[in-house]
Amino acid sequence: MDWLSDKVIDHVRESLDVPDLTGTPYVLGRELGRGGMGTVYDAYDPRLERAVALKVLSPLDDRAEAVERLWREARVLARLEHPGIVPVHDVGMLPDGRPYYVMKRVEGRRLDQYLETRPSLGELCRVFLRVCEPVAFAHAHEVVHRDLKPENIMLGPFGEVLVLDWGVAKSLGQAERQGLVIGTADYMAPEQRAAQPVDARADVYSLGCLLRSACGPTPRPLQSIVERATEPDPQRRYQSVSEMSTDVERFLDHLPVTAHRESWPERLVRILTRHKTLALLILAYLVMRIVVFFLLRR
Repeated sequence: MDWLSDKVIDHVRESLDVPDLTGTPYVLGRELGRGGMGTVYDAYDPRLERAVALKVLSPLDDRAEAVERLWREARVLARLEHPGIVPVHDVGMLPDGRPYYVMKRVEGRRLDQYLETRPSLGELCRVFLRVCEPVAFAHAHEVVHRDLKPENIMLGPFGEVLVLDWGVAKSLGQAERQGLVIGTADYMAPEQRAAQPVDARADVYSLGCLLRSACGPTPRPLQSIVERATEPDPQRRYQSVSEMSTDVERFLDHLPVTAHRESWPERLVRILTRHKTLALLILAYLVMRIVVFFLLRR
């Protein structure tokens, strides 16, 4: 018996995965990305003459649970109308019975790719604040993302910051199978890793991990923000994304942050940095007075 190589098996799987869009208004393009639940393709809508993205369930994963997860993701995205969340345009069923949904086609690069350009700490913090906005909006609508990581953040060419892949998002109060662990280990809150019920504070933990991985070694106040966000005990974390983002804004503005008890040298440096122009003017004035003093003594 001849065994098929992994390469051949992957090719067969990809061939089976290619959706037949017969009966739909869309024209299929190239594959854009493949995940655990489905594949996203570039597509074209000739009715409105626009490019779109089409996500379809894998043909090897047609379980009722997987189908419901895809529908749930589409419904979640439809509920969350925010500039930082990709809008859904349409849903449907392929001739082979697989569900799909159509969303806005976005261009840009993932956060992990952006980090390779080595942006400044200030730029990273400002991008992080843009990430917090749609996540806080989702929480206000009782939706927890549960898989926040650099690969799920997209930076557009015109300053857009988008939070992607809401496939494992959970509506608060929604029943779920016990013992099911969902998310990415490096960014997962302890209660999430233990398959316990989660709330918005699980996303706070993930955002803390994201900030730590993006910024690396940081000034002590920002490090304290990360430490509070990633507290193992949810009660000791920031209780909302807004609380965390406010502290990051205060750090950028050279104001004291609630997560950090600063020493007097830190406070002095922070005040001088915040009022740098005034401090330089005062220093220049003092230097000039000293120079004038010694010149007059000659």
